[in-house]
Amino acid sequence: ASGIYAEGTKLVQAAGGAMLPFADLDGIQTLRGNHNAQNAAAAVAACLAVGVSAAEIRAGLASFPGLKHRMQPVGRRGRVVFVNDSKATNADAAAPALSSYDRIYWIAGGLPKSGGITTLAPYFPRIAKAYLIGEAAAEFAATLGEAVPYEISGTLERAVAHAAADVERDEAAAAVVMLSPACASFDQYKNFEVRGDAFVSHVAALDGMTMLIGPATGEK
Repeated sequence: ASGIYAEGTKLVQAAGGAMLPFADLDGIQTLRGNHNAQNAAAAVAACLAVGVSAAEIRAGLASFPGLKHRMQPVGRRGRVVFVNDSKATNADAAAPALSSYDRIYWIAGGLPKSGGITTLAPYFPRIAKAYLIGEAAAEFAATLGEAVPYEISGTLERAVAHAAADVERDEAAAAVVMLSPACASFDQYKNFEVRGDAFVSHVAALDGMTMLIGPATGEK
């Protein structure tokens, strides 16, 4: 069948019985992960259907700024990217982000949801260290056990500072510091947007940070 398909990071166009390469998402931070590849494939198909040129579509993919609070790259310091995934208010929502990076300094916690983070165990090998905040900290610590190094940071500000310091000592080629709480925000913040904006502000305050978005509200 004709259409656009995602194969890993590559988008492939099926036409006339042939499978032709259309675009490669590798290196586009805002389109990491299988779920974003599927979203991109659907968007490309829609654009082609209304006559947008392939060149325009490829340029749009490369410049896509991402969505606020959804696996949003907000800052870079050296090889380390800081990612705001505050919209991940339960384990199912955090799973796509945890599956999209290989070495994660994970900030998690808040007001816990039923089931906690037990379903995220398949992604624990990707987590270099967890920084636990809010009311869920003790519960999450018990789930992580000896599988993942962790600290109970308590507050988001402390978690960002400690994660940023720890990742500096990591010799891995690439690592991320990511807020993907797997929790509601209401124990410490009005909503997930306010929590995400607080993360952006704490990241912006770090020495040597290059912000990828505006520091005040997280806008591009």
